[in-house]
Amino acid sequence: MTTATSPRSREFVATVKLLTFPLLILAMFGLFAMFEPRIASARNLVNISSQSTYLIVFALAQTVVLVPRGFDLSLGNAVSFTSVATALALTSSFAAGLPGYAVVVLGLLTGLACGTAVGLFNGFFASVLGIRSFIVTLGAMNICYGLSATISGGRPVFNVPEAFTTFFYSGTFAGIPAPILWTACVAIAVHVVLSNTVFGRTLYLMGCNPRAVEVAGLPRRKYFAIAFVLSGALVAIGALMLTARTGTGEPNLGGNLLLQAIAAAVMGGVSLSGGRGGVFHAITGALFITVLSNGLNFLQISGYLQQIILGLVIILAIALDKSRD
Repeated sequence: MTTATSPRSREFVATVKLLTFPLLILAMFGLFAMFEPRIASARNLVNISSQSTYLIVFALAQTVVLVPRGFDLSLGNAVSFTSVATALALTSSFAAGLPGYAVVVLGLLTGLACGTAVGLFNGFFASVLGIRSFIVTLGAMNICYGLSATISGGRPVFNVPEAFTTFFYSGTFAGIPAPILWTACVAIAVHVVLSNTVFGRTLYLMGCNPRAVEVAGLPRRKYFAIAFVLSGALVAIGALMLTARTGTGEPNLGGNLLLQAIAAAVMGGVSLSGGRGGVFHAITGALFITVLSNGLNFLQISGYLQQIILGLVIILAIALDKSRD
């Protein structure tokens, strides 16, 4: 005999599952604090909050394409390309005597243009031509690397105007640091798009049941392409924030961001098989990676060993993802 599960029981189980991972993060933070009390200081908590903002944005960018069963390998090099192109535009405009607000607007538009162009490239070939997103974004990754190295000559672009760095990094708005405010705005916007629009709900359906999307007559290819464009715009915003933080346009700024973004999204609960995950999962996954990195730095674990640990975390994240299916 099968016993029906009450709605209240199902809601309780769902709540427990939702809170398990945040509690794991707190437990890991407490474990680190036992070995190094400075980790629990107010200053370090602010530092963790600031550091996590960038990874949250990139994890959200990866989430948008993972939900409809896509994949984006170009994220890291797209960050580098956007950073260099924006820095070049900023330094040129500042040298030409443009006022501060115009410099900020130009930097924002340049960054968004670069990021969405990469997203449009990925979306066109992955949706219209039907090439697997893994292959398309692998090619885009190399193209972005070549572009960033070519236009910068392989060297950082220095002297990013102060107005830009203040707007995206060092400034505060109503007492809230700029990176946290930008990330909050991005997270709210992505949540609204994924949860409260036909486009967002269709992305989940594409991940769960692609055939149902076709039967319903929904524009699957169009929405898949738009998902990559939206992801590219999010990558651009994250790249602008990082460029403001470093004060330079770095051709190697992307570094390990691709692996960290994927690990954060999947570790938080976004499925590699599509159809599951959202803003909360990307945020908690990014916080996990940030707290882990912060704790390892305080414990003076070498950067090489940290890369090994990150690799193991990615494997664990994939194993957890498969266990959820």
